[in-house]
Amino acid sequence: MKQLFILTLLALLLSACAQNKTTEENGPSTSTTQEWDKTFPLSEKVNHEKITFKTQYGFTLAADLYIPKTAHGKMKAIAVSGPFGAIKEQCSGLYAMTLAEHGFVTLAFDPSFTGESSGEPRRTASPDINTEDFLAAIDYLVMREDVDAEKIGVIGICGWGGIALNAAAVDPRIKATAAMTMYDMSRVNGNGYNDEFNNEEARFSTRKALADERIKAIQSGKTTPGGGVVDPLPEDAPQFVKDYYDYYKTPRGYHARSGNSNDGWHTFGCQAYANTRFLYYINEIRSAVLIVHGEKAHSRYFGENAYEYMMTGKAEGYDAVRKPNPVPENKELLIIPGASHCDLYDGGKDKVIPWEKLESFFAKNL
Repeated sequence: MKQLFILTLLALLLSACAQNKTTEENGPSTSTTQEWDKTFPLSEKVNHEKITFKTQYGFTLAADLYIPKTAHGKMKAIAVSGPFGAIKEQCSGLYAMTLAEHGFVTLAFDPSFTGESSGEPRRTASPDINTEDFLAAIDYLVMREDVDAEKIGVIGICGWGGIALNAAAVDPRIKATAAMTMYDMSRVNGNGYNDEFNNEEARFSTRKALADERIKAIQSGKTTPGGGVVDPLPEDAPQFVKDYYDYYKTPRGYHARSGNSNDGWHTFGCQAYANTRFLYYINEIRSAVLIVHGEKAHSRYFGENAYEYMMTGKAEGYDAVRKPNPVPENKELLIIPGASHCDLYDGGKDKVIPWEKLESFFAKNL
C-alpha cells in the first residue's frame, strides 16, 4: 500500500515515473471549438460566448463567458479556474455557468499551456504565470462595458484555490475570493502529501529525477507525459485516488482535452512549484475570502492551514511567522459535512456544492 501511495504521488506531482510515450506536438493551441462540448448541459438561463484574452507574458487564454439572460447595467463579475490539470469544459465551467444563473457575469478560462489556451510545451505550470492568468482575466473583465470594475471576484478550485489566494494577495482589484477544495501546489510539490517528503534528501531525489527528465527532453526534442489520473485503477488504491478516477476517467467528468483525464502534465512541467512557497502574504489580504473544504477531503489540511495562516500569520506548513490579518472579519472557513475532495468539483452524488452560500458571499462582498 505504501509503495502504491508513493507511485501515485509521483504520478500526480509530475516526478519521473512517466509513461513510456512522448508528446506528438508541443506547439501552442490557439483555436477554439464553437460546439458545446462541456461535461454539463447548457443552462437556458444564460447566454454563452467563447472569448480569448492576452496575458502580460503574451499567452492567449481561451475562455467561456456566461451572462445571465436577465442582465442589465453594469454587473458583478467572477473569474473561475481549476482544478489543477483540468479545463474549462469541466467543473470550472459548471461553477461559472451556475453563478451566472445567480446573476453574475462569469468567466471560466483555460490556463496557459492548457486546454484551448496557448503556450508550449503543453501541460506546463508556473506559479507566476498561473497567477498572471487570473490577473489577466481580471484585466479582461475590467474592460467590459457590462461589468462594474469595482465588483470583481475569483473562484479557484483544487490547485487553483491556492492560486486564487495568491492572486488576491497581489491584486486589490479582486474584491472577493472563494477557494474551493483547495491545494497549495507549491507545498505539495515540495513536501509531498501531508508533508511526508518534507526533507532535503527527498527533495534532492526528486530534483535529480526531474533533471534527468530534462536531459531526455533535450536529447529527444520532446517532453514526456507524466501520466494523468492512474488508469487502470488498482484495487488497493487510496480512496482519494479512487475519487479522482471516478471524476476524471468516467463520463461524470472525462474530457478529451483534460490533462488529468488523459496524459497529465509533462514530467517536469511543475518543477517551479516544487521550489517555491507562494502563499506567505495571504495574511495581508484585506478583501473577502471564503475557503470551502469537504470534511472527508484528503486535501482538507491545505484549506485549514491556509485559513489559520491568513488569519493569524502562523500555521503548520508555513515556515514564516507574520502579523495577523488586518481585516479578519470578512474571512471564513466552511467545512462541508461528509464531502470528499472531488465532491466539490461537481457536487458529487449528494450535490454538496453550497451554491446559495457562494451567491450570498459574492453578492455581499462585491
